[in-house]
Amino acid sequence: MNKADSERMAGILEDMGFEWSEDPNNADLILYNTCTIRDNAEQKVYSYLGKQAKRKHTQPDLTLVVAGCVAQQEGETLLRRVPELDLVMGPQHANRLQDLLQRVFDGNQVVATEAVHIMEDITQPRRDSSVTAWVNVIYGCNERCTYCVVPNVRGVEQSRTPESIYAEIAELGRQGYKEVTLLGQNIDAYGRDLPGVTPEGRHLHTLTDLLYYIHDIPGIERIRFATSHPRYFTERLIKACADLPKVCEHFHIPFQSGDNEVLKRMARGYTHEKYRRIIDTIRQYMPDASISADAIVGFPGETEQQFENTLKLVADIGFDQLNTAAYSPRPGTPAALWEEQLSEETKSDRLQRLNHLVAIKAAERSQRYMGRIEEVLVEDQNPKDVTQVMGRTSGNRLTFFAGNINELKGKLVKVKITEVRAFSLTGEAVEVRQLLSVDA
Repeated sequence: MNKADSERMAGILEDMGFEWSEDPNNADLILYNTCTIRDNAEQKVYSYLGKQAKRKHTQPDLTLVVAGCVAQQEGETLLRRVPELDLVMGPQHANRLQDLLQRVFDGNQVVATEAVHIMEDITQPRRDSSVTAWVNVIYGCNERCTYCVVPNVRGVEQSRTPESIYAEIAELGRQGYKEVTLLGQNIDAYGRDLPGVTPEGRHLHTLTDLLYYIHDIPGIERIRFATSHPRYFTERLIKACADLPKVCEHFHIPFQSGDNEVLKRMARGYTHEKYRRIIDTIRQYMPDASISADAIVGFPGETEQQFENTLKLVADIGFDQLNTAAYSPRPGTPAALWEEQLSEETKSDRLQRLNHLVAIKAAERSQRYMGRIEEVLVEDQNPKDVTQVMGRTSGNRLTFFAGNINELKGKLVKVKITEVRAFSLTGEAVEVRQLLSVDA
C-alpha cells in the first residue's frame, strides 16, 4: 500500500517538473512517506527528519513533507516536534499533493489530515518496475482489530468503481506491463460500499466479480491480489481463482494467532478452525497453491500455551511464507492500554521460535519444486550475480536462472528447478513464451 502511494506521489512530483535525486542532500524537496504499523518504522522517520530539519536552517528553500500514516496519526503534533516541516498529509490526501504543495509555496505551513473522499486518480505513477504494477481497488478499512492502527490512519473503506480499475489496468497492458497486483487493506471487502444489490440480496460488486471483469484485459498475463481477511474469504472467490488462468495460485491471508481466545481479544471475527477450513478449501481446488500470511506474537496476555497454538497452526498448515512480528502497542488502539503487556524478552523469544519454525516449514514446502518446470515472469537482473535474471513463479517464489536481462525482461520463461531453498529457487531456462504486444 505504502509503495503504491509513494509511486503515485512521485508521479505527481514529476508532473510538477521535479526530478528524482538519489541523494537527499541534493534535493530541494524531500517527502517521507511513512508507515505506523509498528513502532520501529515510526522511529526511523524521526531520525531521518532530524538530519534534514538541521539542513533547512542553512537552506530555507528546502521543502520538507511527511506523508502517510505517521502524518495522519500525529498531525499537528509533528509540527510541534519538527517545526521545520512544511506539509503534513495523511494517506487519503496522496492525490492532492500538487494542491497542498501549492499552498506551501504560497507561504503556508499545511496539515491535511481531515477525512476526505479519495478522488479518482488520473496521475501516472512513477512506477518502480516496468513489468509488475500495483493497482489500488479499495482504500481504508472498516475492521476494528484491537491491535491495529490502520482504520484510524487510512480511514473508512472506499472502493473504486470497476470501470476506473479496468481503465487503469487496460492502460498498463498497453504500456507493456505483464502483471498487476490488486491492493486493498481488506481486499475482500471490495464493493461493499458501492451501490446496487442482486435480487438475492448479494452485492453487485465483489472482488470475485472484479476478477472476472478484468481477467481478459489484453497484455496482462498475471493477476494477484492482497490482503485478504479470513472473515470475508469465500468459496466463490477460491473457485474463481481456480477457474481463471491469469489469477496466480497464491493467497495472502493473515491469521495473526492460532489461539481462539487471542483471536477473540484481537477482534478478528473467526476461529483457528475456520481459518484451517479456508486453507483446506483452497487446497481442494488448487492443491499446489502457495499460502502466505501474517502472524503476531506476544499480544497482551498471550500465554505460553496460546503461543504454542500459533506454532501448531504454522506446523500443521505449512506456509510458503509468513510475515511475523512481535506485538507493538500503537497509539489510539484498545490493546495498547491493556495492563497485561508482555516483556520485550518474551516477545523476542517467541518471535525467534516462530521464525525458526517458519524457515523449516518453508524449506519443506520448497521441496515440491525440485525438478519441476515452473513458469517465471522475469522482473530484473540478480543484483548479486549479473549473469542471472530473477522473477517469480505463479506461486510467488523468487526464482533465479542464467540469462540476459535485456532479452528476457517482462518475458514468461519456463524454468527447470535445479536448486531449492526456503524462500527462493534456482533453475535453468528451457523455453521462452512469446507474448503478443498490445497496440496502443
